[in-house]
Amino acid sequence: MKLTILGGGGFRVPLVYGALLADRAPGRVTEVTLYDVDAGRLAAVARVLAEQAAGQADAPDVSATTDLDGALRGADFVFSAIRVGGLAGRAADERIALDAGVLGQETVGAGGIAYGLRTLPVVEHIAERTAALAPDAWFINFTNPAGLVTEAVSRRLGDRVIGICDSPVGLVRRVAHALDAGGGSGSGAGPGSGAGAGEVWADYAGLNHLGWLRALHVDGRDRLPRLLADSELLGSFEEGRLFGAEWIRALGAVPNEYLHYYYFHREAVRAYRQAPQTRGAFLHAQQAGFYARLADPAAPALRTWDDTRAEREATYMAESRQAAGAGARDTASLTGLTESGGYEKVALALMRAIARDERATLILNVRNRGALPGLDADAVVEVPCLADANGAHPLAVSPLAPHAAALVGAVKAAERATLAAAASGSRTDAATAFALHPLVDSVGVARRLVDDYRAAHPGLAYLR
Repeated sequence: MKLTILGGGGFRVPLVYGALLADRAPGRVTEVTLYDVDAGRLAAVARVLAEQAAGQADAPDVSATTDLDGALRGADFVFSAIRVGGLAGRAADERIALDAGVLGQETVGAGGIAYGLRTLPVVEHIAERTAALAPDAWFINFTNPAGLVTEAVSRRLGDRVIGICDSPVGLVRRVAHALDAGGGSGSGAGPGSGAGAGEVWADYAGLNHLGWLRALHVDGRDRLPRLLADSELLGSFEEGRLFGAEWIRALGAVPNEYLHYYYFHREAVRAYRQAPQTRGAFLHAQQAGFYARLADPAAPALRTWDDTRAEREATYMAESRQAAGAGARDTASLTGLTESGGYEKVALALMRAIARDERATLILNVRNRGALPGLDADAVVEVPCLADANGAHPLAVSPLAPHAAALVGAVKAAERATLAAAASGSRTDAATAFALHPLVDSVGVARRLVDDYRAAHPGLAYLR
């Protein structure tokens, strides 16, 4: 079975390959093709993968190419993790938004819209080539903004595109651990494992980076009320410290960590402005150093990657934790990244379900099809899904609370306006997309953002 990874020179690709190495079951991936526009990054990542595979029998064969069509031909699965504009583009997105007084995070608000506007033309071309060259392939999307990109690709590939994210997985795992309720399957829903484990069902719903865990059923009983009633338990995991016990109780649900940017917007913007550098600027410098070191043939590729990754994960969402006074990232979260994995384990579970008809319940980004009330059938939502040989089928969930439904509706409207702007190439349509987002507080600011982003990114020259 062939897996093509788009963005194959990306820093996180070894996570995916590591999951493939651990899969020894029949029907596993035996061939991996890395595609990237940067041959140097491809070569560096290929070295890391070669060291990962050293001494392992029957490791999947790896090839690398800068030819998109060649990479797509014969693919059974296409995994998309591209970053249009690179980390330099992300750093510019953050800086321009902060200069205008709004949040520049890469998937949320102004930064997410800017990233989406320059990414959509590229992924739409990829979707066209996939439809022509690998029409039977399953397209697994991790390219950000993941919900927006998945919806764009679904207009060409239909239900054969499925979006994944590691945020819901991590949230469910941390809550389950706090409750000693298992949840260690890596799926974010479905059977758990470990002490006190039973059949675990996570009632999670929303959009990508905009969802809420509303219940955690273990053997048919919701354990979340116990969590909400216990301040000590709420303070024992990342989201509890990030949002605070009082606010989580007020919501009656545990928010995805990215909702910190909405609920504590002023604090987040202030923390970003006070930081020595934005997250994008930090990662740009860090990864430039990583790829430069691997240009030396004598450099230990896997060890260099491991060291770089440890620093990257330890500083994840540092500004939000600073704004909330949540302190450093806890050891359990960092250990869980190694032991249980994140998005790569979700991707592997999804591929297993499709290729082998091993049914799994996973939280995924798919077309709504009536699962989440209040949004149309083609809107991509993030909900529990049953995955099997026929793809991912969203499971019906109860309506969102009014405050959550209003926020989801506003963000979905901004996403749809972003899709319309990418299709029309209209500067006015792009300004509308920015202005409709809840984290952009002025039409004048929205128009300024379009002009400033267009000046900074050659990939936005199409906006006129």
